[in-house]
Amino acid sequence: MNITDTHTHLYSSQFDEDRAEMMQRAFDAGINRFFIPAIDSTYTDSMLQLEKNYPENVFLMMGLHPTSVKENVEEELAHVKEMIDSRDFYAIGEIGIDLYWDRTFLKQQQDAFRTQIRWAKEKNLPIIIHCRDAFDEIFEVLETEKDDKLFGIFHCFTGTIEQAHRAISFNMKLGIGGVVTFKNGKIDKFLNEIPIENIVLETDSPYLAPTPYRGKRNESSYITQVIDKLVDIYGLTFEEIANITTQNSKDVFGI
Repeated sequence: MNITDTHTHLYSSQFDEDRAEMMQRAFDAGINRFFIPAIDSTYTDSMLQLEKNYPENVFLMMGLHPTSVKENVEEELAHVKEMIDSRDFYAIGEIGIDLYWDRTFLKQQQDAFRTQIRWAKEKNLPIIIHCRDAFDEIFEVLETEKDDKLFGIFHCFTGTIEQAHRAISFNMKLGIGGVVTFKNGKIDKFLNEIPIENIVLETDSPYLAPTPYRGKRNESSYITQVIDKLVDIYGLTFEEIANITTQNSKDVFGI
């Protein structure tokens, strides 16, 4: 079994007490590729240490998360640029727009999103998009940046069927995680209309744990619950879902 978690914050302090055991549970469940999104400069050292501890399994991204776009945005973007110019990363992410908590820095979020998309294109890297209460604003930026070099993953996709098709039109895969198992998650109602070649698996751990763990700390081993739900939706076997989505992840990340 070869399962890929395309989005997991394994460096989170929520794993500090049992990270080794948590990782072993994932390995035992067949998950052996973990793609790690950045948030801001305060997490960089923890990410680098995680990579050092699991060099065969952990693949790092670099970027500035939209909720970390504040007054010091230029300083944070300079850190991202310095990092991507100094070593290899597998994606620019997670980046995007988040208007759930606060709209104060909308313009700065839009500018930071666009800047990092252009850096991704320069490096021939995928982008990993964070979108919360901001589909229109995200699509507006993507429309201006759409070309052959734009590709990546729409992380934690929770939109409508129309928004799914539009995201895919920008050469994005849809990141599907615990939300697909929620009774009110909605995406399970139309996901079978989206070809599975457009889907990648993720947990976003320690957040968004799937049913029956909803409300508890999420971890990468729980991705099997997501696969079980996709088995019901697509009528494929567990192994087929695992293999197809891992191949999809290889198509995005190049490894």
